[in-house]
Order: sequence, then structure tokens, then C-alpha cells
Amino acid sequence: MFSTPRIPVSLEFFPPKSAQGADKLREVRAQLAVLNARFCSVTYGAGGSTQEGSLRTVAELVQEGEAAAHFTCVNATRDSVREHLRTLHGLGVRRILALRGDLPPGYVAAQATGDFAYASDLVAFVRAETGRDFHIEVACYPETHPQAASPQDDMQAFAAKVRAGADSAITQYFYNADAYFRFVEETAALGLDIAVVPGILPIANTGQLLRFSEACGAEIPRWIRQRLESFGQDLASVQAFGLDVVTGLCERLLAGGAPGLHFYTLNQSAPTLAICDALGLRPAQQRPA
Repeated sequence: MFSTPRIPVSLEFFPPKSAQGADKLREVRAQLAVLNARFCSVTYGAGGSTQEGSLRTVAELVQEGEAAAHFTCVNATRDSVREHLRTLHGLGVRRILALRGDLPPGYVAAQATGDFAYASDLVAFVRAETGRDFHIEVACYPETHPQAASPQDDMQAFAAKVRAGADSAITQYFYNADAYFRFVEETAALGLDIAVVPGILPIANTGQLLRFSEACGAEIPRWIRQRLESFGQDLASVQAFGLDVVTGLCERLLAGGAPGLHFYTLNQSAPTLAICDALGLRPAQQRPA
């Protein structure tokens, strides 16, 4: 167990779709406030499909602490990016997660319309337009992006984002610590001086985890999948096992030098708090009796 709450933690939310969802998310954020997160981020749908909800949520987060806005560029123009940067800056946002975003079905990056084919193009543009006004996060994939031609191509794509001006990186979630450590070693071998923060997805629901992992290409080790499936509808056993697995993963990552933990909360507080309590990241006086 880690005895200090000073290990940097960041949290990710998605924009709620209803007034009820917005109220629930406010409760979740209040519950997670005990973690003193370095920043909280808000996702942004493909092509800006959740733009209005994302901006509303970011505007609230800015009042509570540092907020990071996801920023996709598929089908975006230079003018539309400039306008969105002005909007975010006006809200008080100083950190963005620069992403290509999901391509339309059947497309490859070179076929997408707009002025930006890759996230590295967006990073370079933001840096050229705004200087150091924004801290730029980028995404990376220790187990290789599912659309990459090869692991080597994927690493070169990541290197292009770093060299374009990225400040730090957040990984896709994973459950194999060796994949993370190998990725970090390869970034160093390429001379990329950047903090790579592991993305952590708590395990709370087997079906949900399988769907997410199939969609994003994150690998679930066979032994974890089999144990989860063996529990069937026994949600308590799934969550207890998931807590043990993810806590152990985080312990190994932090012991190996990971610069922090970025939690994909799925707009829930209990799974993330349980992991942080197991790691000793919540001050003892603020834990439930």
C-alpha cells in the first residue's frame, strides 16, 4: 500500500445526456473530490457529437478545479479548431486532450475530410496558434492502436504527436503491466521525453468491460476473462475480483515508476474510490468508517 495521497490522480467523465444525469454526475464529482485530482477531463464525441454537453460539463469542472477538454479533429477545419480553442480558453480551460477522433465507417485517415488527418496535425496546429496557452495531452496505446498497421507504425504515430508539441500522454486502459513498461522503454529509446500516465478502467461489470474492450482493442488477459465469466450474474464477486486485479495492477505500475494514474470513471465514484482506498490514496480521515 502507498502511504501518501500525493501520487497524482486524474479523473475522466463523459457528458451526461439528461438533467438527471447531470445531477448524478455532480454527486459523483463531489464524492471523488476527496482524491484531490490533479485534473478532471470530459470526453468529446466523434465529430463533436457531444459538443454542447461537453462544454457544459467543462464549464462546471473549471469552477471546481483544473479541467481538461477532449478535442477531436476528424472533419474539422482550421477555422473551426480556432473557434473551439477560443471557446475553451474563454471558459478558463488550459488543458486539452488532443485526439484524431473516430473515423466514419470504412474510412482511413487519409480519406477523412477536413484539415487534419492525424492527431499530430492537431497538436502542431494548436501549438502554433496558441503557443504555451494549453497543456496538451495525447493518447497512446501500450497494446497498439487497433487501426495501426503495426506496433512500429503506432509508435511512430505517437512519436509524431510528441515531436509536434505534446506535453504528456495518457494510455488506453490495459490489464498487462508489462505492455505499459515496454511502451515506456520504447518511448525512451526514441528519445521521447514525455510523461506517460497509465489509464485505469475499474472492473465493475463483465458485459460492459467485454463490450468496451472489443470496441477499443484493449486486451483482457485470458485468466481475467475466464474468472469474470465464471461469476456469471454474481456482481459482488465480479467487483471484488475486479478490485483485487486492478489494485494489484496499480501497485505494480506505481512501484515501477508510473507518474500517476488516470481513472476512466464511467461517471461512477465507488469503483475508483475503492481502488484508491486500497492503494492508500485517500486521506485516512476522509475514508468511511
